[in-house]
Amino acid sequence: MSVFEAFLLGLLQGLTEFLPVSSSGHIVLGEYLLGINGSENLMFTVMVHGATVLSTLIVFRKDIMEILTGVLKFEDNEETRFFLYMLVSMVPVGIVGVFFKAGVETLFDGKIIFVASMLMVTGFLLAATNFIKPRTGTNDLNYSKAFIIGLAQAFAVLPGISRSGATIATGLITGVNKKQATRFSFLMVIIPILGASLLQVKDIMANPAITGETSLAALATGFFTALAFGILACRWMISIVQKGKLIYFATYCFVVATGVLIMQLF
Repeated sequence: MSVFEAFLLGLLQGLTEFLPVSSSGHIVLGEYLLGINGSENLMFTVMVHGATVLSTLIVFRKDIMEILTGVLKFEDNEETRFFLYMLVSMVPVGIVGVFFKAGVETLFDGKIIFVASMLMVTGFLLAATNFIKPRTGTNDLNYSKAFIIGLAQAFAVLPGISRSGATIATGLITGVNKKQATRFSFLMVIIPILGASLLQVKDIMANPAITGETSLAALATGFFTALAFGILACRWMISIVQKGKLIYFATYCFVVATGVLIMQLF
């Protein structure tokens, strides 16, 4: 992997991790177009995913400190309940990670038509937020909504399904207000991604050969590119949801998916 290719993939990861267009789907498409087998370079994957987690920590640092401060009071308060909602939301993706990890990983092996189909699903989810109105008086998170949003996050392990798009759209459809849905979507993923990254680091330590032969310069380029554009995309996404402009990204998903399907057919 060249430095330029690392820049492009870091750019894709940073932007699409937070924008509702599926980072995993775009990475698969990007690797396909560049002729790169990303599954053979676990170190690069760990680096760019770590960069996007760091982006979230930077953008939501005040929220994270408030939650930690509230939890450490060891009392029933808003911050403690929010943290418990996060734990509940992790159950579905945890089950997928433990029991279906191998099956999911096979879907990342250049299955372009599958990715395009899942991008279509993402588009329909985003479009639905334009037509489904939240019920009056149901703007607060609760355990059942947190679990439902967690199911959406588990579904989003499929390449082409946007994690942020699926979780935010599900939150809005279940009646969570825009600010809370966006905040919950970005914070709920921190622990699962960190956990997955630690497992990947464990794999690297057990078998260093799977790290691939990417240079240090390419790894650094991918990391800092994903970090910088991740911060920009995260802040941009917060503004997009508040303005109710998810329909534009639904259109984008439809266009890209259609283009990929046509390219594969002809």
